[in-house]
Amino acid sequence: MDEIRNIMNKYDEDYVRDCINSVEDINRYALAFYKDVAEIYDAITRVKNTKRNPTGFSLEDAPILGLLIRIWKLLKLMLRLYEEDNAEFIAILERPLIEASVTARYLLQHDDSVVKDYRLCSYKDRLRILRDLENGSPFFETKAGQRLLKSVMDKLAIEGLDVNSFSTQKKNRWRLQGKSFYEIFDEVVGKELYACVYGMPSESIHGSWNEFMDWDLIRNEDGTFSASPFFHPSDIRYVSPPIVFSAPSYRLWLTRIDIDDEYLVNVLTWVEKFNEFLFRKFDNLYDG
Repeated sequence: MDEIRNIMNKYDEDYVRDCINSVEDINRYALAFYKDVAEIYDAITRVKNTKRNPTGFSLEDAPILGLLIRIWKLLKLMLRLYEEDNAEFIAILERPLIEASVTARYLLQHDDSVVKDYRLCSYKDRLRILRDLENGSPFFETKAGQRLLKSVMDKLAIEGLDVNSFSTQKKNRWRLQGKSFYEIFDEVVGKELYACVYGMPSESIHGSWNEFMDWDLIRNEDGTFSASPFFHPSDIRYVSPPIVFSAPSYRLWLTRIDIDDEYLVNVLTWVEKFNEFLFRKFDNLYDG
């Protein structure tokens, strides 16, 4: 809690006023804000109600906690790229961060049976490994194959599972509750934003013609293309949206683990509002 209070104490009127004079000021100030948000998220994943959880978290809680940790780890990595002025690879990390945020919110809005389904769906390719073993794959005669096999078997044992435990997941084609991510996104956020914040950014991972025209090519006056060897500069537009998606997940987590702390809830509300404030200031000043 002291970590978060120390962060918040610096956001007085003078500190905020200095950030809104120019686009350059906002981008520089936003980086410091995003770093603070990442540390707030990090701290929240280490908060617990010792009456509810005297030691660690159960199998019903741990997958959600894992998603929340993934969010702040990805955010911290994105900010390294922000400092390097590399928007192109920020976009690659933005998509898994948003996916983790939406999935966490979906799990937090449903009961533990959905959390279990989420866990079991993750075994899809691990079961394929066991099938390959049965089919006599020579890979499992190697040390690497043996280590991988042991990892799979150990994880199944933790949950008391075997190869016959996945009939529902197979029936649902290994989709959470039988839903595509588009359907989950629509349920949690609304389908209106799917194409621009999740669908199109998939091109950063898989590559596409439109992606290459945005990042990697220059169109010449005669209609031909040449290489663009430079990374696209970063700005607030590449990090602000993930904050919009992620902050509600941490608020729902506090409710789930019975942390009745108004200060922490208010901090997360402030994160959302201040993120919006910075984005609007940037949008008003930016003419690119």
